[in-house]
Order: sequence, then C-alpha cells, then structure tokens
Amino acid sequence: MANTTDNSIGSGAGTGSPEAGSTAPVEAAVVEELPPAMPTIRRLDAKAPLSWLQRGWQDMVATRFKGCVYGLIFVLMGYAVVWVYATKWQLTMGLIGGFFLMGPFLCTGIYDLSRQQEKYGKASLAKSLTCWSRNLSGLAFFAIILTFAMIVWARVSLIIFALSSTTSFPTVKGVLSMIFSFQNPQFLALWAGVGFIFASIVFALSVISAPMMLDRTSDTFMAIFSSVRSLQANPRPLYFWALLVVVIIGLSLVAGFIPLLITAPLIGHATWHAYRSG
Repeated sequence: MANTTDNSIGSGAGTGSPEAGSTAPVEAAVVEELPPAMPTIRRLDAKAPLSWLQRGWQDMVATRFKGCVYGLIFVLMGYAVVWVYATKWQLTMGLIGGFFLMGPFLCTGIYDLSRQQEKYGKASLAKSLTCWSRNLSGLAFFAIILTFAMIVWARVSLIIFALSSTTSFPTVKGVLSMIFSFQNPQFLALWAGVGFIFASIVFALSVISAPMMLDRTSDTFMAIFSSVRSLQANPRPLYFWALLVVVIIGLSLVAGFIPLLITAPLIGHATWHAYRSG
C-alpha cells in the first residue's frame, strides 16, 4: 500500500519520474476570484406592502418595542431641525445633511433587530447599536451618496426658486417659506414635480440597499444595482410601498414628530421584510 503521508515529489520508485530523485517543476495554480452573483429578484404581489407593515408590527411586539429607541432619535432630530430653522436658519441644510449621513446607520439598527429576531428568536438592542460595523465601508459610502443627492436637490430647489421669484435673492429660508406658505402654486407644482423625479431616483437606489448591505455585507454598488432591479421587476408593489411610507411619515411630521416614536421603527421593521420578500 502506498504511503499516503508522503506528499513529496519524486521520492522513489513508482512515482513515474524518469530519473529517481529528480524534482519536477510545479506550476502554482492560479484561482481567479469571481465577483458574487447578483441575487435573484422575486415577483411580488401588488398588496405585499400591507403584509410588510403587518410583519413589521409583529417584529415590534416580538422585540418588545426596542426599535422605539431609534424612533425617539428621529423625533429629536425633527425637533432639532425646527429649532435650528427658527434660531439659525442658515444651518438648517447642514443639519439635514448630517441627518442624511446618520440615517442609514440609524435605520440599520432597526433592520438588525428584525434580523436578530428572525435568526435567533430574540433581539438585543445593544448589538443593534453597532450592527453597522458589519459593513462600515459599504454603509458609509451609501450614506455619502444619499447626502450628495440631498445637496444636489437643495441646489436645484434654489434654482427653481430663482426662476419662480422676482422679489429676492434665492436663499434656503426663502425656499422653505414658499414651500410651507402655499403662496405660489406655480412654484409648488414645479418644485413637487422635480422633487418627485429626485425622490424616485433615490428610492430606486435605496429601497432594499441598506438591509442587503447589513444582511449579506454586500458592497454598495451590488446593493444599489439589486435595489434598482427589484424596483424594475416590481414597480406596482414598491411604488405602493413608497406611497405608504410618504403618507405614514408625512402624517407623523404634520402631527408634531411624536408619532415617529412608533411609525419610524414600524417602517424600519417593515423595510426589512420588504428586502426579505424581494
């Protein structure tokens, strides 16, 4: 029987070498690392977002409303924007930009609560607070992309204001005043139309990106491409989902931010199930 523990080359008779003791050159095998395959996109029912909200609420109950800690942060962020606008309005856009940078990291905490509940049957708030470290580079780059989109939208808003107003130099305060005063319907119509285009682009890039980066530690572009493909394959349910998010969060803002204590984590938990369904 051959000695299976001797892996040397040319170590004796029976090796097939033409000359005993000679060493044949060995060429190292080069293994090319292929990029990860794009995930499969499922077809969704048009009413799927309603089930996401239902399962999101079930997650809130199962995790004992730990996501409300993140909801409280969103409430405080809303009051911070109002206070800064009332006292030092020049800093408003900078503060909002900071929130856009923080947003993906806060939301991943809610996603992680659902992920833990799904995987382990229980969820730790402490672990969710640092879950972003699983894919720090991907989430940070994604946050920068969202912030850049916000900055571009702010500049476009000023241009629209300048085209619609003949009374003053365009400023952030002037734009916000025109939006909330409803004194210029033409401006509002143009601003809302262009805003819808920007929002659609951002929604396409982000609908499942952050949960995917958290769950699979995917790179930013892989997650963004998957998000766009998901929207392309399921436009009706995902635009229905976008409408539900706008209505729920919008009503929470109009009601004075306090409802965000519940609605923000509810949307976060439901977004996790949107990702898992797609």
